[in-house]
Amino acid sequence: MSKPSPQTAVALGERLARYGFPTGHPFGIDRHGAFQREFEQRGLAARVALLEPARASEQELLWFHTPEHVAFVRRSSELGQGTLDGGDTPCFRGVFEAASDVVGTSLAAADWIMERGHRRAFVPIAGLHHAARDRAAGFCVFNDCAIVIESLRRRHGLKRIAYVDIDAHHGDGVYYAYDEDPDIIIADLHESGETLYPGTGSETERGKGAAQGTKLNVPLPAGADDGHFGLVWPLMLEHVERHAPEFILLQCGADSIGGDPLTNLRLTPAAHHRAAVDLARLAGRLGHGRLLALGGGGYERGNLARTWSAVVEGLLEA
Repeated sequence: MSKPSPQTAVALGERLARYGFPTGHPFGIDRHGAFQREFEQRGLAARVALLEPARASEQELLWFHTPEHVAFVRRSSELGQGTLDGGDTPCFRGVFEAASDVVGTSLAAADWIMERGHRRAFVPIAGLHHAARDRAAGFCVFNDCAIVIESLRRRHGLKRIAYVDIDAHHGDGVYYAYDEDPDIIIADLHESGETLYPGTGSETERGKGAAQGTKLNVPLPAGADDGHFGLVWPLMLEHVERHAPEFILLQCGADSIGGDPLTNLRLTPAAHHRAAVDLARLAGRLGHGRLLALGGGGYERGNLARTWSAVVEGLLEA
């Protein structure tokens, strides 16, 4: 009797690991390996389907980004010098291909979910939520979160999509691209912009025009811990459920865990585990089961390894 196919997939591979920046940058290429070691030590590899990295086409990049931005990254990648934004995101030879692999892998994971039905997936080096349509920002060259949203609409015909973000940084590249779009439901928990980049995501930002009320920003004070998370998370979950999305994206950045060198929150991996379990169960209640988790930030290697492994465990347990 054949074994049932896994309900959860995880993307891993050397091409995905190449997205990272040199010379001691916080977003280094060792992040992938740190996660993979913990993932394998917990025996999770035997419980999931393993997805190979894939490369996005230029046409797929253009579903969200401007032609000028895509061409700029391609030219810069060939030169391998300077920065792609104001200084946070260095250029290196091959950055265009590495960033395209992040996008392509996130798209492949979304396709895996859509083509098999009632599935969940996790991509560790992904969730590049700061990149805007026309520029790189905050370690993010191309915005795979937004390109997945566009793919779900164009390729799979979905209308209402939820984007949930628990990275310490506000997901400004996604939020402001869709702040007037009532079909993109956003719930974003982050450290207050008063103390952390990019300085946005006020609780008064609830969407514009026809989209008013479809967005929820939840800024937390520096030092906020799992107790704070437990107070606001049910509100975020209710917000998503009320709008009954056809697909849920979770950007589960591990930089909101205590001890991260760039941020000031003090969550533990238990918060991210809870988010994965609750959103997977919500997706089940909505009748489709579709949940794609993207790794996002996280710059203390032990934190990201434990947190992302806890997310995978949550996807398996729900």
